[in-house]
Amino acid sequence: MNPEFPYRTRRTIKPHQMDPARDIPREVLLEILEDAHWAPTHGMTQPWRFHVFTGPARERLAGGLQALYDRLTPRSQARPDKREKLRSNTLAAPVVIAVAARVEPGGKITETEEIASTSCAVENLMLSAHQRGVASFWASPPVSYSSAFAEWLGLDASHRALGIIYLGYALPGTKAVSSRVPLAERVVFHRE
Repeated sequence: MNPEFPYRTRRTIKPHQMDPARDIPREVLLEILEDAHWAPTHGMTQPWRFHVFTGPARERLAGGLQALYDRLTPRSQARPDKREKLRSNTLAAPVVIAVAARVEPGGKITETEEIASTSCAVENLMLSAHQRGVASFWASPPVSYSSAFAEWLGLDASHRALGIIYLGYALPGTKAVSSRVPLAERVVFHRE
């Protein structure tokens, strides 16, 4: 494995494993976002939208997520622990990024392609963060994929909300492990 390419060493670090008192310097955050911005984009549409919440703005986001959870979740399915996690995760990570993709209605680039391109931007973001010693977690609570969340962010109906990324420095002693099934189980070579 080439140490210059951090693909195999990046791991999910959840917000409760991040140091809430250690801010990410603005210049580092801007470098991470700039790296994300260089993702592949069909037709140069650059569909990704990043709404970055830091400092006290995380409190507003936490409240907004909980209010949307209350509005969108049927009472019979509501779980206080899930609702509280929306708040605790948002306040635990020093940087929280809401991700959306813009899809041109009736455009030549399909919604699937725009979402795939935005996902590439997120991967760039997470690899860039990892390379700079910043931990990341891409979360997908149902409320974070809702059109109501996109609207809460101030986006119009051409946008698709795609989750939340938490960024922060891992607490000392944090160990994140992962494994993969053998590659042969996910690849089929066609030779003829």
